Amino acid sequence: MASVDEASLIEKLRRIEALHAGATTDGERVAAAEAKKRILARLSELGAAGAPVEYRFKIPDPWSRQVFNALARRYGLKPYRRRGQHQQSVMLKVSKGFVDQTLWPEFTAIGGELRSYLQAVTDRVIHEALDASSGEADEVPALAGGEKEE
Repeated sequence: MASVDEASLIEKLRRIEALHAGATTDGERVAAAEAKKRILARLSELGAAGAPVEYRFKIPDPWSRQVFNALARRYGLKPYRRRGQHQQSVMLKVSKGFVDQTLWPEFTAIGGELRSYLQAVTDRVIHEALDASSGEADEVPALAGGEKEE
């Protein structure tokens, strides 16, 4: 299996950001700074259209939570968790339009790319280090009525 190209992944993530910023030219798609400016402008525009709402996002995977927090901070938002909330909870005060039109779609797109990258790296390392398949366990028929699983 070929080594996963980290530079290629970073470029994909920049293109995702540009896409969600509403970029219209190739130059804008490449320029992450321009994409960020557009998203900040959209955040301001959508914020003016509606008052910020307090959202609670439940993100159990720590890698995805890191991505979400970084993305929120990139756009000037301040993710937080209230005392007593589970670690998987991330709170944000932001307009509904920004969450629906930009933040959540961008987060899911970036998260998908990162999961694919991490899966490829994991598979490659397991294959090279253990010389074994890293796939899921085989499925077997269910136990008969009186048998117990351990």
